[in-house]
Amino acid sequence: MGENFNVTYITFGGYVEVEKYKYAYFVVIFITYILIICSNSTIVCLICIHPNLHEPMYIFIAALLVNSVLYSTVVYPKLLIDVLSEEQVISYSACLFQIFMFYVLVSSELLLLAAMAYDRYVSICKPLQYPTIMRKTTVTVLLVLPWLIPVCEFLCAWILMVKQRLCKFTLPSIFCNNSIYRLYCVKSRAITICGVFLLINLTLCPVVFILFTYTRIFIITYRSSPEVRKKAAQTCLPHLLVLVCFSLLLTYNVVMMEADVPKTVFLIMTLQLVLYHPLFNPIIYGLKMTEIYRHLKNLLLQQKMISRMQVYAYPTVVTNMSN
Repeated sequence: MGENFNVTYITFGGYVEVEKYKYAYFVVIFITYILIICSNSTIVCLICIHPNLHEPMYIFIAALLVNSVLYSTVVYPKLLIDVLSEEQVISYSACLFQIFMFYVLVSSELLLLAAMAYDRYVSICKPLQYPTIMRKTTVTVLLVLPWLIPVCEFLCAWILMVKQRLCKFTLPSIFCNNSIYRLYCVKSRAITICGVFLLINLTLCPVVFILFTYTRIFIITYRSSPEVRKKAAQTCLPHLLVLVCFSLLLTYNVVMMEADVPKTVFLIMTLQLVLYHPLFNPIIYGLKMTEIYRHLKNLLLQQKMISRMQVYAYPTVVTNMSN
């Protein structure tokens, strides 16, 4: 593959001995992807099915889990194809599309967490005004904006990236991300300024808002009754745990992008970015949110009872057929 300006394909250089371990890569990635889809979809279905979960808090959780599935789908299918291919390549246009979708969904995650923080603030600190403030229209707006705002803002950066010329064609990663800047012939000042703006507007601002909101919640609940403090802990701690995990992974990934580290370490950290978070979300919300956990427990008990009935019914069927 000659490295000239007519080349439209980029090679992923972040894999470690992919030919030797390609089947191990495939099995791990495939199982992880299936687990992500099944676990997140189970919680979303529980929220959709049960009327007592049709509250803003649970609707935001469902949106967050749907976002996790979309986030994984941007990355995992391409990974599965690449590990079984002789060459791990992607067209430049497809790479730009993957970058666009990946960072839009990452930003949507933070904005959804910010919407959830606002919902918890109103619910705990202004309970009497909650039905008036968190109306159906408000909830719809808070659901749409976390996806709409990143699309509009990243579109500007994406247009600037389309116009860039490549002088290198090996990306030091296993999927397309901001390390593509290393491949450009000329560093674009416009893209750098746009990137800083997006970082502040779609990452730092939501995180600061979330931390400020939960700080206000804990200050107010500290002066309240034990029941209020317990409610605040049950509903807010899972959101904070998700935020901390996600923020740490993003921060570490950005640092690793700029650092000169061994390829194996870089691969492990990149996998953690797309592995832990989509898997942890349904676990955190499924175990820590009382109502979701109760419905999930009932679902598992029902499945267990059905399995037992099938096991007991099978010998009877065999006996009847023999007679």
